[in-house]
Amino acid sequence: MAKLRGQERARYVSRMFGRISRRYDLLNTVMTGGRHYAWRQLAADAATASNLSGAALDVACGTGDFAFDLARKSNIEHVVGLDFVPPMLALAIGKARRQRLSAQTVFIAGDAHSLPFADDSFVCATVGFGVRNFIDVPRALSEMARVVQPGGRVVVLEIVRMEGRGLHNRLLPWCFQRTAPLLGAVLAGDSEAYSYLPQSVDEFLSASQLADVMGSAGLRNVRRRSLGLGMVAALVGEVA
Repeated sequence: MAKLRGQERARYVSRMFGRISRRYDLLNTVMTGGRHYAWRQLAADAATASNLSGAALDVACGTGDFAFDLARKSNIEHVVGLDFVPPMLALAIGKARRQRLSAQTVFIAGDAHSLPFADDSFVCATVGFGVRNFIDVPRALSEMARVVQPGGRVVVLEIVRMEGRGLHNRLLPWCFQRTAPLLGAVLAGDSEAYSYLPQSVDEFLSASQLADVMGSAGLRNVRRRSLGLGMVAALVGEVA
């Protein structure tokens, strides 16, 4: 796939996720060996580990799993899940009903770069495996910081570009680039979508670079934790 920029990339990503929406959860489980459940729980714990109570926001919510983890926290009154892919939102709404979380969650269509919320609306904001798809990462992270109350947290869970030239740091991305399209073809019937995945990681930031962007977005005390043999990072920043 040729490199796409701006709105052209946004339209491509929206169509792609719409195509794979019904197989999205299955592929996540297979490609992470089921570890994505624990990673999201860890990130949800970090997002809600404060004295604040109120509403939470999950940006690029996909099929809703991160939002559901947040909704089960005792200090979270309700969760807003926002995404720009209608088929993903439809699946999230159905899952909320089946998990009896419809009263605690609401899912809406929206743009991460221009969040339709007032300042200080939430006690935390999260994004799981969605930052790589943003057109303007600094702007989107600044928007997340804007809508979170002082003392609240912004948490990012993402596949990141590995740093260093050691064998481990070269071998894992090489394997990812070859296995993801194959799994996509076999399990989702869409090798193109899962060729985009490793390409998007290769073009993305490292964990340390992403932490720097979060700091520039106005977040303080940014800290990160390496997961998935270094290919995944959980980053937490506090709103001043």
